[in-house]
Amino acid sequence: MITALIGLGRMGMRHASVLEQCQLPIVAISDLNREACDAAGNRYGIPEERRFISGIELIDQIRPEFLIIATTAPGHCDLVVRAARNGAKMILCEKPMATNLRDCETMISACNSAGVKLAINHQMRFMEQYTLPKSMIESEAFGGLGSVIVSAGNFGMAMNGTHYFEMFRYLCGEDPVKVSAWFSKEELSNPRGPQFRDASGSIRLETPSGKRFYMDCSHDQGHGMNVTYNCRYGRISVDELAGTLSYVVRKEEYRNEPTTRYGMPYDSDSITITPADAVAPTRSVLEALLARADYPTGEHGLLAMKLLIAAHLSNERWGATIDLRSEPVSGDYTLPIA
Repeated sequence: MITALIGLGRMGMRHASVLEQCQLPIVAISDLNREACDAAGNRYGIPEERRFISGIELIDQIRPEFLIIATTAPGHCDLVVRAARNGAKMILCEKPMATNLRDCETMISACNSAGVKLAINHQMRFMEQYTLPKSMIESEAFGGLGSVIVSAGNFGMAMNGTHYFEMFRYLCGEDPVKVSAWFSKEELSNPRGPQFRDASGSIRLETPSGKRFYMDCSHDQGHGMNVTYNCRYGRISVDELAGTLSYVVRKEEYRNEPTTRYGMPYDSDSITITPADAVAPTRSVLEALLARADYPTGEHGLLAMKLLIAAHLSNERWGATIDLRSEPVSGDYTLPIA
């Protein structure tokens, strides 16, 4: 399979490592930074004639069958569409999927028309810090999910917040439809470049059945990724950076007591889990795509972007709730995100 990689920053090099682990030789690479391109080319033994500054030129000349796109979001649409029209069979694109919904829909349409499998690297469904809580939540002992609360440092609504939107959808098995957001007024420099901006602040999502998601990643918070899952009969708390999971759950004989009796006798425990990591779950996304199994699709990436843009609209209206069932979101509303 002719495999190529566009984008050789920190995440791009992680993709290169994953391809090496999966014994998929990289045929060609591209990055706007010539030094980064040459460093990666030397490391992976890629001839100079297959090191491109232009991703479009790589696609036109190499015509990769499997393409990984790890550039910043503004370039994703053109690269995906070009690859789909030039013989690609599978594309793995980094998140955020794009900068507006029109581009997301164009990417999906181009891939569907050409029979291309498109995956967006929302890899949380493969991480133990989510798969384990999901299995616990769905068990009889915990009785189902009520709400998710994410307390985090200033990691950006687009850069990391969209991951959690997709995680919440995956845990619930239903698409969030209500969005409210309150963003911080202070803007800090973006590590991806001065042309990019990403919101910090807090957000609330709700599904049609009433499951709630709350996240606070405000500008005055400088550390942490902690998630609490509140269930019918118990609570699960995960420190994602430390790799610890703790829980409390009602003893079985008290499960039928009403929720107003919130102080019932309980069991508790704490265990060690795999800390947050980008490489292993990215490999899982790649392997799922190759196997045509359960991978995060373009439609999942589109929903994450729709929730993000709805959050910006809500913030502009002082936190008013946006109901996606009754209010369409403009496809041209564009965010300056990386």
